Amino acid sequence: MIQQNEKATRQTAPTPGTTPKIWFITGASRGFGRVWAEAALKRGDQVAATARNVASIADLKETYGQNVLTLELDVTRPEQVKTAVEQAHAHFGRLDIVLNNAGYSLVSTIEEASADDIRALYETNVIGPVAVIQAALPLLRKQGGGHILGTSSNLGHVTLPVIGYYCSSKWAFEAIHESLAAEVKPFGINVTIIEPGAYATEFGSQESLKFAQGLDIYSDFKAQFVGGLKDMERGDPAATPEALFSIVDAENPPLRFFLGSHNLPWVRTAYAERLATWEAWEAVSNSAQGQAS
Repeated sequence: MIQQNEKATRQTAPTPGTTPKIWFITGASRGFGRVWAEAALKRGDQVAATARNVASIADLKETYGQNVLTLELDVTRPEQVKTAVEQAHAHFGRLDIVLNNAGYSLVSTIEEASADDIRALYETNVIGPVAVIQAALPLLRKQGGGHILGTSSNLGHVTLPVIGYYCSSKWAFEAIHESLAAEVKPFGINVTIIEPGAYATEFGSQESLKFAQGLDIYSDFKAQFVGGLKDMERGDPAATPEALFSIVDAENPPLRFFLGSHNLPWVRTAYAERLATWEAWEAVSNSAQGQAS
């Protein structure tokens, strides 16, 4: 036990030049949530780490001791969300960073997904994060500020077939956070949307994917699509924490931040194509304005 505590002390020594921060992180059991929770703890920050199965993050408590609070949290349960946020705030005395990271992808063409499939996806990817935000805002206002981070995706700007409903959840996620940023700025609260590209995380695992009941007519198309994804170059999750810390330590953090090198070229092309289409049809669009009344 003594050796374990000494290990925790060594790993959680504050990084020179930074002020230790207190994080609340959803979906901390795997993927970016796990990587970022551990990285924050290693640099000397304190973390309220949450997961649907608290046993999956128990080792964080064993390693980092009092610097981490582990909590069971299913973001689709609003009362549990409120309790967890308030418990974390009471435990540490404040929350500097609220990171909405929990989410999953629905593998389905637009025709295949049932209303229940779509509803469940939005409960986790959209309504759940809103519940966290709504629980945290009164506390952040009272303490005089804070930083809300949301893990979105480059698919919050562009789309792919077969995961169109996941893309749509991220478009909604982006719109909510952009509106939120304007609404809470007067209270000294910052908002940043983190937009990762493809990374070698567990996000593509069975635990992070749900599959709608398929139709045979799409089988070949989906097989070809999934095969293409396997050949996609993926970033190293371990390379991301320093970029994230640059955001949370910035005096004026950005509203949006691409994580990875492939996002900007893809999105730049997509927006150029959209602008070209709008401009090509500008005269027709303008003709629909009518006369000012």
